[in-house]
Amino acid sequence: MPVNAKGRLKYLDFLNTFGSERGATPSASGGSAKAQRGSSVPEVSETSRSPASASPTHDLKAGLKTQSTPSPPAGERTAPDTTPSQSCESIDSKLRKSIQGCWRDLLRACQERDVAKQGDIAAAEFLALVEKFPLDISKEESQQLVTQYDLKNNGRFAYCDFIQSCVLLLKAKEPSLMQRMQIQNAHKMKEAGAKTSAFYLALLRIQPQIMHCWRPMRRTFKAYDEGQTGFLSVADFRKVLTQHGIGLSEEELFHILQYHDQTLSSRIPYNDFLRAFLQ
Repeated sequence: MPVNAKGRLKYLDFLNTFGSERGATPSASGGSAKAQRGSSVPEVSETSRSPASASPTHDLKAGLKTQSTPSPPAGERTAPDTTPSQSCESIDSKLRKSIQGCWRDLLRACQERDVAKQGDIAAAEFLALVEKFPLDISKEESQQLVTQYDLKNNGRFAYCDFIQSCVLLLKAKEPSLMQRMQIQNAHKMKEAGAKTSAFYLALLRIQPQIMHCWRPMRRTFKAYDEGQTGFLSVADFRKVLTQHGIGLSEEELFHILQYHDQTLSSRIPYNDFLRAFLQ
């Protein structure tokens, strides 16, 4: 330590002596620190760092850039091989007009081929009949009908169900606001009973007569319905049909009752009965 004659510290000499030593100390200490770190942590220089590690947001930007890659133009996309097929309901509605003039002959031809009286024929037989009758449907539409009306998945076409869907109206339709209902829907159509082939055939048999006289028949129904309930007893219902020249066999009446009188109340909703024939 530099001191004067009195034993006091020479401040300036002290600074000059120890100040120069401290100037060399950082490099030495830095080297030793590097040496100490070299044994455990590898040294990474600023120039050797990759851009991705240097910027924490680089990966995020790269990910966003990958997600926002523009898709190929619509013109270059591969178009699907299949086109949406026309629904069977639209085919049925299309057939409603074309089948009106020939459905009786078509029904008769189907019944001749239905030896077992099961209400269905082989799909190939139906496709052959389509060629004979002016139904105005394509082969693809015919095949769609065969698929739809193969109810038992046995390759047979349920012709009774098909013809009634085109001729009769056995499910409630939503009326348009601008359309006048031919028969007022005073109550919601009751839940219907079983739809059997015998039931369809009974309605199809009397359909021409019903269409000829349904207006006066409805007036007669209402005259018998003194309480204006919309229902008639089975006896009165049959009387009205007889008055208008429509006779039902016991079997036909049974199937009509089975459909319209599911609760076994012995009462028939005559508006629902007539509505099935009006389209």
